[in-house]
Amino acid sequence: FNLGNPGEFTMLELAQVVKETIDSSATIEYRANTADDPHMRKPDISKAKELLNWEPKVPLREGLPLMVSDFRNRILNEDEGKGMK
Repeated sequence: FNLGNPGEFTMLELAQVVKETIDSSATIEYRANTADDPHMRKPDISKAKELLNWEPKVPLREGLPLMVSDFRNRILNEDEGKGMK
């Protein structure tokens, strides 16, 4: 199953949201697309909806800060435990 968000946005839009969320002083680098870069980034989640009764409930701008916070907590907790062994 492709459990992405069916809302479509460009990589530039995603980069801007990540920049706003994580580090507003970061710069966005432009690179050439790879040969396998999809032109359309809108997954079909109909199978997940039908068979799993699943669909995304949290929009990107709301979910990204939650994910960043969770990852930071995990990394900090992991780093704190390293000196204890």
